[in-house]
Parts: sequence; structure tokens; C-alpha cells
Amino acid sequence: MADWPKGRDEWRKAGQDHWLLFRHACQFLTRIPTPPIEHFRQEDLSRSAIWFPAVGLVIGLLLALAMWVGGHVSPWVAALFGLIFWVWVTGALHLDGLGDVADAMGAAHRSPQRFLEVLRDPHIGAFGVIAIVLQLMAKLVLLATLAALSPTDEPAFLAGLLLVPAWARWGTLIWSLMVPPLASGSGERFSWSIDWPVAAMEGVILGVFSLWLGPSLLLAFLIVPAVSLYWQARLGGITGDCLGTSVEVTETILLLVLVVAALS
Repeated sequence: MADWPKGRDEWRKAGQDHWLLFRHACQFLTRIPTPPIEHFRQEDLSRSAIWFPAVGLVIGLLLALAMWVGGHVSPWVAALFGLIFWVWVTGALHLDGLGDVADAMGAAHRSPQRFLEVLRDPHIGAFGVIAIVLQLMAKLVLLATLAALSPTDEPAFLAGLLLVPAWARWGTLIWSLMVPPLASGSGERFSWSIDWPVAAMEGVILGVFSLWLGPSLLLAFLIVPAVSLYWQARLGGITGDCLGTSVEVTETILLLVLVVAALS
């Protein structure tokens, strides 16, 4: 872990560096407009992974806003607004990974080599289409249920909702640390600059926010490692598409957690 800056110039330089990394994270994970990056360096994109949970908080805040606007019409309109915005703001990045992984798993027959061969095919197959449709349906229904369980003038579920994307993107740090890369690519690149102290600190911060805004989301401390164990047992490694798939699945599970908590 890097030493703390000691002087004013070092603090200013560190601030500029982290602002650059935050922009990298925003531009990689979202369509949110940020100032252009003049000199792209692969190592900066790798180091930007430490800002993934923060970008997830931004996504969650905007998602909650979209749900709140739609909630003035009906719970289903709130869910529709939220889902459309969620797909748009992320550029369907993780959905694309989900479709690719579904196709690869459908044809791999538990062979990691065959899995990678199918994963490199740019065309989407039946398994991928089905997985994406089911994922969108699941999110739509869960978002509508959350909206229906909370009055329009007191949309309590929005507080927990803004943390869901953050927890899922925190998961990318843990999965990269716990599971070795299966092949070269984004799954390998982001693991270069992640260490346990930073990941643990960000997990603690999200845990504190969850205690305040949505205690049921503390189950992420169990869900995220469980996803790592799944990839380790199923493939013995992880790829960038697997990370995207894991983000989508984790978001859906956490939405279900919020629904169950609201019903109890």
C-alpha cells in the first residue's frame, strides 16, 4: 500500500492522480460525461479499479433519482425508468459479459479451454439472449416490487438502492483478489493494482453506509465471496466477462435481499 503524502505538493499531486483514476473508472464503467483524458496509459486504467465502488455509488444515486421520478406515476413506471437508466448509464457493459458467459458455459461442458474459445466468439447465441432477457426481467420485477412497497412521498427503498451498484463493483476487487485470471484481459489487468487493505477499507466504508441506509445489504459480505468460490470451483479462474456477469448477478441478488427485507 502506498505511503501517505507528506507535503502540500505531494497532496496536490496525489489529488490530481486520483482525479485522473476516477475519470478512468467513470469512462470505463459508465456513460457519465467526464473531462477527456489526454494521455491514456494502461496502468492508469488498471489502478482506477480502486474507484469502482465510488463510481457504483454515483450510478446508484442516479438510479434512485430515476426511480423517484418514475414513482410519481406508478411502481411499474418507476421500475421501467430505473431499468432503462441502469442499462444506459452502464452502456450494457456487464450485460454483454453476462451474454458472453452464458453462451460459453452452455457450450463449454466444464472445460475451461472450450469456455475461452466460445467466449472469444463475438456473436451472441441462444443462451446469451435468454440470460440477458431473464436478467432484465428479474431486475424490472424486483425494482417494481420495491417501488410498490414504499409510498411515493416516502420512498425509503431508494436509500438502500443507491448502494446496490456500489457493492457489486466492490465485488470486482474481491473477485480479482480471490480468483486467479483465466486468461489475459481486463480480469487480469485490474488485479495488478488491487490489494487487500484497500479492498477491506472500501468494504468497511460500504458496510457503515449499509448499517445506516440498508442493513440487509450487509449480506454482500457473504454474497461476494460466494461468487468467488463459484468461479474457483466451476472454472478455476476468472475473466473480464466473468467479472461483468458477477456484477449483474450480485446486483440482482441484492435487489432480492432488499425486497425480502421490505416484506419482513
